[in-house]
Amino acid sequence: MVTLYRFTQRELRLLARQKADWLNPLLFFVIVLSLFPLGVGPEPNLLRIMAPGIVWIAALLSVLLAAERLFKDDYRNGVIEQLVAAQQPLLSFVLAKLITNWLSTGLPLVLLSPLVALLLNIDQASLVAMVFTLLLGTPLLSLLSVMGAALTVSADKGGILLALLILPLYIPLLIFASAAIEAASMALPYHGQLAIMLAMLLCAMALIPLAVISALKLNVS
Repeated sequence: MVTLYRFTQRELRLLARQKADWLNPLLFFVIVLSLFPLGVGPEPNLLRIMAPGIVWIAALLSVLLAAERLFKDDYRNGVIEQLVAAQQPLLSFVLAKLITNWLSTGLPLVLLSPLVALLLNIDQASLVAMVFTLLLGTPLLSLLSVMGAALTVSADKGGILLALLILPLYIPLLIFASAAIEAASMALPYHGQLAIMLAMLLCAMALIPLAVISALKLNVS
């Protein structure tokens, strides 16, 4: 726990110095949601129908935007190599990356939910469903993006490769999250969709940190 706390402190200090790493995805999310009504027209009913897909496509792209640099600096500076060579607990390092990645990308998206509802004319029931889906879905987005970043950390131009690896894995989450918001807009129950999202999140929390550790060791070796 002490090691995890120290690594988390280190990551938060780096985020405080490199504000572009968390501001750019957040601004991208806001800009996409702001421009979309201008592109399709201000018709309230049309925006309400398209809102679930718009919100989640913007969310997954903004999280993906921040993923490429997650391990790049540590890899270039030899931090990861030193941790592997010294047999330091990589699990704490990876968990710190996951925590700070969600705090800098996922949590702001949840906090921006009221603004999203205002821009896309989302009713209260759909807003509640959207908040629940973001609370369950953004940690999963962070987990998948961290895994993709670990797999492509040694690639010179890993952005395109990262997108090709991770975007297909986002599809089930996109389907169930959009379905939950759509069901809420029609006053239908959406507990099943949330349960499936929770199951996906728990499976990812159990498996992905170990996969990330293996990927980092493989790239170092």
